[in-house]
Amino acid sequence: MIISLLTDYGADDDFVGVCHGVIASIAPDARIIDLTHGIPRGAVRQGALVLRNTLPYMPAGIHVAVVDPQVGTERRAVALRCRDGRMLVGPDNGLLSLAWERAEGVELAVDVTRSTHRLEPVSATFHGRDVFAPVAAYLAAGAQLAEAGEPLDPETLAQVQPPEPAGAEDGRVGAHALAADRFGNVVLDLSHETLAGTGLTLGGEVEIAVRDEFHLATYAVTFADVGQGELLVYEDAYRMLAIAINQGDAQATLGLEPDDEVQLRAR
Repeated sequence: MIISLLTDYGADDDFVGVCHGVIASIAPDARIIDLTHGIPRGAVRQGALVLRNTLPYMPAGIHVAVVDPQVGTERRAVALRCRDGRMLVGPDNGLLSLAWERAEGVELAVDVTRSTHRLEPVSATFHGRDVFAPVAAYLAAGAQLAEAGEPLDPETLAQVQPPEPAGAEDGRVGAHALAADRFGNVVLDLSHETLAGTGLTLGGEVEIAVRDEFHLATYAVTFADVGQGELLVYEDAYRMLAIAINQGDAQATLGLEPDDEVQLRAR
């Protein structure tokens, strides 16, 4: 059984290693896959997007996600079985919601805040070690989900709500910045399929409007299709449109933050 881990813990402290140790102590045969521990601190929606995008490339198993700015509060800790057979474990703050939608919805949900599988005493600030990692490990070792906690109505689970793209108007396509990666490439809430009839075509010039500033880019396939330092719009690895600068940082150059409005227009 695989257990995947996605967190905002980073790599400088002991948090990830301790979670590995807890899992290995309980389920020594489980295979751990570190999806990423580089989600920006407290960025629940970005973690939800990354979990959703990467899930199809993971073997069926148990997927633990911990981006948890409300740790130690009344927010619930949950474990879910999706209709495609995958299990998700993490805080009930919307972090898991895009993934369960990708996995055909929730079949069974339990509140594991006071699970008999948790480590005692439970730290108020490290539920990754004391709640999520041991619950996932016991499930990987064969424990039944229904016995891991108290039953929950899936309809009560928290969800994240990414902004809706504004659509096309007066020759412009409205979008929002969703997230940026470590290279400064900015993902938009648009797919290539939504551009039909907008005049935006591969190889063509694109005017990018951010607030009151305008930038000229090329709608390209990959970074090297434009010169070094030049802007491009492209379809990323998860089939969403993104803005990049060849060997540069589009997020910093354009001053884009999550939810900022972006308008695209064919030139």
